[in-house]
Amino acid sequence: MFRSAVIKLTVWYLLIIMGISLLFSITIYQAAMNEIDDRLAEFQSYFEMPGPGGFVNGPGGAPNHRLFSAYRNDQRQTANRNISSLLITVNILVFFGGGALSYLLARRTLRHIEQSHDEQSRFTGDASHELRTPLAAMKSELEVALRNPNLSKTEMHTLLKSNLEEVNKLTTLSKTLLQLSRLDHASLELEPVNLGTVASEVVQRYDKNASRINLNLPSEQLVSKANHASIEELLTILVDNALKYSPKNSKIDATLSRDGRSVQFSITNGGRGISTENLPLIFDRFYRANNSRNDSGSGLGLALAKEIVEIHKGQLSVTSAKNADTTFTFSLPLIKNN
Repeated sequence: MFRSAVIKLTVWYLLIIMGISLLFSITIYQAAMNEIDDRLAEFQSYFEMPGPGGFVNGPGGAPNHRLFSAYRNDQRQTANRNISSLLITVNILVFFGGGALSYLLARRTLRHIEQSHDEQSRFTGDASHELRTPLAAMKSELEVALRNPNLSKTEMHTLLKSNLEEVNKLTTLSKTLLQLSRLDHASLELEPVNLGTVASEVVQRYDKNASRINLNLPSEQLVSKANHASIEELLTILVDNALKYSPKNSKIDATLSRDGRSVQFSITNGGRGISTENLPLIFDRFYRANNSRNDSGSGLGLALAKEIVEIHKGQLSVTSAKNADTTFTFSLPLIKNN
């Protein structure tokens, strides 16, 4: 599809370039021929003036109009051929050069569209797969239950509990997909957001007794122009990720600080870490690094976190290694410092 679009766009670019080139050539040609006619007319007038015999003068000094007209026409035809050859050569060069340039412009114009289309296709395929997995599990369990006429209450309870878990997965996945879609196609309402306040609220929600998460906040208020709900979701994803992928009862360090004109938040957790080859892929949608990560996750949380940071013109990074600590860090522009 995009190859055809590139060819069509190339043809349109080339037609525009050639149209301009031909119009320019015709204008230059007409102006050149008018100039040649004027010069030859002046030349003829000069040699037709009374005076001594010349190569255009007839017997007795009379002008030989026929000879000079033939000479004039010959010069005009020669100039015509030369100018026409030059303009044809120029237009051929413009055609091939313009064709190559048009193709490059068409490719450049459609590159981002093609990338977006490919990403959307992969995203749709991955989403279909992720949605199909829990549905298939639910269908299989229900079919087995229906074929068993002696299903006990305990077995029924287990079946319903399992199906409820799958429904919760589908609900979470659908919610995250909707959030990603909104971020891709909508602009957020921005307002001054105190990052310290939001971080405290999120950490308090997950660790009410402050038994696992050690949150370090600066004495100054760090405020960024952001969307409050999105920043809360961003911090929720990172805190939840740290708790989920660290050993039970292990300590997690979270720090909010000022870094020049930016506000920076980092969170570090222990655990098996992320291998070097998986680090560049950790923010891809539906990507799960390895079996040591929670297989129940959708693989969308970190992708959503990256989308949120980028739409706020910030940066999100991760440092880790196998069997080492993992640190996620994001920075956002700072607009206020009290």
